[in-house]
Amino acid sequence: MKTKIFLIRHSIPLKNKIDIQNSDSLQITNEKNPLSVEGEEKAKILSEKLNEIDEVFSSNYVRTIGTAKYIAEKNNLNIKIIEDFGERKFGINSWDEKPKDFEDEQMKNENFKMPNGESRKETADRIYKALMSVLEEYKGKKIAIVSHATVITFLFMKLGKITDGNITYNDEIIIDKNFVWNAPEVFELEFENDELIKIENKKE
Repeated sequence: MKTKIFLIRHSIPLKNKIDIQNSDSLQITNEKNPLSVEGEEKAKILSEKLNEIDEVFSSNYVRTIGTAKYIAEKNNLNIKIIEDFGERKFGINSWDEKPKDFEDEQMKNENFKMPNGESRKETADRIYKALMSVLEEYKGKKIAIVSHATVITFLFMKLGKITDGNITYNDEIIIDKNFVWNAPEVFELEFENDELIKIENKKE
């Protein structure tokens, strides 16, 4: 039995337009960040290409829900929210606390993290567990999951191998060392029962 999962990085978020006048933490502020006008347009265009979807999932972030809503509406579905598809948690109170080499260190050391944040391994493990849970419950379906670039990258590093800076699966390059993420970006994962047999970047 084959299952197809379209793992999607959300569309373009709003940048530098919100003057925060409340006591929300950095984590909550990040979760609330919506799509830009262009992001809404691109999300709608994406939905036109994802037909006959059986289930739609999203992280609890506003920008992923904003992307998923078009796919759900196109296919007359509800959006199922799973927090474990959410972005990697930095564990800091302001961006000034983030070390300049934070991303590089997480790529080199899967256990590196800030005191209250998540490591690459912890992030990959939780999205993998959520993905396998969806696969188990919805075998044979076509599923759209809207998530985030970093957690998708960490998931692929867990599933595949890192060779010369490229992330590969079954000797095929999934994300090369010069890869630049689009927003949205779509990867198709094909499973035969519980076995992942293919990962393909579905370029627009």
